[in-house]
Amino acid sequence: MALIPYPNLEKISPEAKEMLRRLPAPANIFNMMAHAETALKPVMKLGGTLLGKLELDAKLRELCLLQAVKVAGGEYEWLQHVPIALDLGATEAQIAALEAGDDRAACFDACEQAALVLTRELVAKDKGSPAALTELRRHVSDRVVVELILMTGFYTMLARLTETLAVENDPPIGAALVRGIEARVKAKT
Repeated sequence: MALIPYPNLEKISPEAKEMLRRLPAPANIFNMMAHAETALKPVMKLGGTLLGKLELDAKLRELCLLQAVKVAGGEYEWLQHVPIALDLGATEAQIAALEAGDDRAACFDACEQAALVLTRELVAKDKGSPAALTELRRHVSDRVVVELILMTGFYTMLARLTETLAVENDPPIGAALVRGIEARVKAKT
C-alpha cells in the first residue's frame, strides 16, 4: 500500500487528466505523480522524449535504464522496462547479468559495458569517473553521452518516487507506452 494516498483523479486539472488519458492503461506511478499536477505534463513529456526522440540507441537506453533502476532500487521501473528491453533485442542473459550486478559480463559488447559502467557510477557515486566517460566516448557521440546522463537521472528520479512512496507495482505497460510514443513522434515528422 502506498505511503500517501493517491490523489482523487476526478479533481485534478483537465490538463493532468488529458495526460493520464494518453497512457495505454492506468499506471500507479503517474497517478501518484498527479499530486504534483503542474509537473505531471512536463515530466511525462520529458519521459516521452527520452523514450522516443534520442540518438541514444533504444536497446542501449533500456539496458542502461535497467542498470540505473537496479542500482537505485527501483523495482517498479525494473518490472515495467524488462519487457521493453527484451522487445528491443536485449537477451535474457543480459537481463540476468544486470540483475546480478555484472555490467562487465561477456553478453555485453564493449559499448554496452562502457555505458553500463558509466550508468552505475552515475547512480552509485553521483557522477561518472573520467575513466568511464573516456571509455564511453570511444563508442558514442558526445550527444549520446549527455542523453545517457539525462536518461539516467530521470529514471533514478522515478525510482526515488516509487520507492519512497511505496507505489504499488502495475502489470507492465511499458512496451505499449513506448509504441504509442514512437507512433506520435512518427506522426509529427
